Amino acid sequence: MEIVRFVEILDAQGRLMADAAERAGTDAKVPTCPGWQVRDLLLHTGGVHRWAASYVAERTMSPHRPGSPPDLDGDALLTWFREGHRTLVDTLASAPPDVECWSFMAAPSPLAFWARRQAHETAVHRVDAESAVGAARTPLAPEFAVDGIEELLLGFHARTKSRLRTDEPRVVRVRATDRDDAVWTVRLSSEPAAAERTTAQAASTAQEADCEVTGPAAALYLALWNRQPFPGVTGDPELAALWQERSAV
Repeated sequence: MEIVRFVEILDAQGRLMADAAERAGTDAKVPTCPGWQVRDLLLHTGGVHRWAASYVAERTMSPHRPGSPPDLDGDALLTWFREGHRTLVDTLASAPPDVECWSFMAAPSPLAFWARRQAHETAVHRVDAESAVGAARTPLAPEFAVDGIEELLLGFHARTKSRLRTDEPRVVRVRATDRDDAVWTVRLSSEPAAAERTTAQAASTAQEADCEVTGPAAALYLALWNRQPFPGVTGDPELAALWQERSAV
């Protein structure tokens, strides 16, 4: 996916998130984030938006922690969130393609990394905000969901800080049922997970998996981010449970 498309998605998802948060109210509980209220969701995501924008806008080359959350609530908190989201969208949209700044996973460029990461960050938390309303979720495009699965499996869980590990080698297959080119084989061990993407045809002759999780790409995306149960599980259910216990990013 192109940078401009990620920025468009980030823009739309942030607007949807703010609207859902406003409908729910900042004291509403967030079922997909146990222990959180909508105000926690807005403070977290709004802080991340400002943190991400600062790297690109200031050309920062070393990591730093997000700033302290403001003492805001209600309409003032919603305004603060919307302002930070707008700043992030505008910063990414106007940045030169070759901008140099810190990022934390491999990508074609720092700008590509931040546009992609913040689009997915915001999409997942938009789902959280909609869960607080109790309304039907806004659908995710399969192409975007596939990209998010790719980022999670080949990016986050390939890092040394990932807790997604097993004492003995095991194989999990992730299969999107609405895309022929979206099957991942994830090899778990005491080391960081090793994942590779293939086609449905190639997967049919590959090593047998100990557990396979299946479903439409958008549903798998949310399940892998622990926002809903896996649509389908075959093989060892303990591996699916292990994911839910240890895959938090």
